[in-house]
Amino acid sequence: MQKENPNMHDIKPLEEDVQESRMADANGQEKEPYSLNDDRRVKVLSPNAMVMQRFFRNRLAVLGLIMLLVMFVFSFIGGLISPYGQDEQFYRYEDQMKEYVGVVRNNDFRYTSAEGQKFDTMMQAEFQLAVNEERDNFEHKGTIYDVTKEGEDFYSISTDGTMMAIAAKDIVNAEGAEVSFDVKYEALKAYTNEEESFTVNGKEYGLDEEGNILDGETVLGYVSRFVVSSASADVVPSRVFKEELEIAIDNDETEFMFTGEDGVENSYQISYDPTTLTWSVKQGKETYVYDSYASPNKAHWLGTDSNGMDMLTRLMYGGRVSLIIGFIVVIIETVLGVILGGLAGYFGKWVDMLIMRIVDIFYCIPSLPLIIILGAAMDAAKVDPMIRMFYLMLILGFLGWPAIARLVRGQILSLREQEFMAATEACGIRVSRRIFKHLIPNVIPQLIVTCTMSLGSTIIMEATLSFLGMGVKFPFASWGNIINDVNSAYVMTHYWFVWIPAGICLLIAVLGFNFVGDGLRDAFDPKMKR
Repeated sequence: MQKENPNMHDIKPLEEDVQESRMADANGQEKEPYSLNDDRRVKVLSPNAMVMQRFFRNRLAVLGLIMLLVMFVFSFIGGLISPYGQDEQFYRYEDQMKEYVGVVRNNDFRYTSAEGQKFDTMMQAEFQLAVNEERDNFEHKGTIYDVTKEGEDFYSISTDGTMMAIAAKDIVNAEGAEVSFDVKYEALKAYTNEEESFTVNGKEYGLDEEGNILDGETVLGYVSRFVVSSASADVVPSRVFKEELEIAIDNDETEFMFTGEDGVENSYQISYDPTTLTWSVKQGKETYVYDSYASPNKAHWLGTDSNGMDMLTRLMYGGRVSLIIGFIVVIIETVLGVILGGLAGYFGKWVDMLIMRIVDIFYCIPSLPLIIILGAAMDAAKVDPMIRMFYLMLILGFLGWPAIARLVRGQILSLREQEFMAATEACGIRVSRRIFKHLIPNVIPQLIVTCTMSLGSTIIMEATLSFLGMGVKFPFASWGNIINDVNSAYVMTHYWFVWIPAGICLLIAVLGFNFVGDGLRDAFDPKMKR
């Protein structure tokens, strides 16, 4: 009888266990079994991986991250693919009523001085007083001036037989060359006395029923109580236009049509101002103007703003500016806060006292009024918009570091007495390395949360300053100065596409930063999550 090996009972089950533990991979090849001390038996996560896992389990944090990614892609990539520039302006032709001429029906005396003579305002006042008192002369600076009534509402002023000036409510309007004083005088005298001709220096002139002054068949000018003044030097209204305008005014018409010498028919609007007793005549003209407040269309998906710029492109570039300002300001705050807070927390004593008193002083500074004052000063100095943006970032960063300094100081105060810091001191590691290599890294989780939350508030601050006109200036765009375009209730109610998209972008960005900040806080310290 064969003797059984007693070790066979122990070996066979072990072989079966090994055989069962073997697994076939996708190619049919067997894998080696895990040993009892194999690290692959237990999946161990690093602290960073655990933080990331907790973060991505937070749905609001993931939503905030997606919102931020969308805004970054929209701002930085969208601006690159946009066919327009951030300050590119668009134009359109538009029929506009522009000031053409002004008309006055003359009810006061108009004065014309003789050649080589001067009839100033003081003399005019003395003359008016003499007419009102029905006197035939007046005195001015010791000189007696004779007043002669030549006709209805027409007087001549002379002294010692020398003609000084004429005063009349009718006006001689020249058609071409300037009409001489003598011709004006005789024409007005003949017109007021309803004469058909007059003679000047032996030459006879005609005067028809319409008040035309005739030199043979040539019209030198005409007499009228309507004074037509051109709105600009390039406007020279013709006699026919003046006559038709006078007829329209006499008939109390508010608009009339007139065909010019070029054969083009134009429309004119007439409005009367009772305070100045004048008529304003406006001409309809096709004008090349900014394509302001154009409604959303195929060319401009979100319309245009008051300067005729594409709103979608301005939003993209505005997001880029707002986000960059937010990040740079937070970086400035973090650098200053970490350095000063680290020094205060590590050294303590008089260093801590000095830095904390500086922090208290900064907390007492009224930030918003100070920024507004500095903004007004930069406006007065006409600082370049790009330089102004740098100043704005420096000012916001310089005023915002105390909160981070206090956070870093508090964390370092609790860490500096621990065993690892005693070990660094025993090893002779220099102070700067102890602070920035061993202490600050332990504060980074709290810094990340604080900086993320600060980004949203910084963007809000920049938008507020730009809305008030103290932040980013034209031609640069930011979400704040885009909303600043809504300067009246009419724009707010009728042009929603100017301010609502900018407000939505601002809301998404700030909410995204807040969601991510909350998620990071819960991920770094799960005990804070309720």
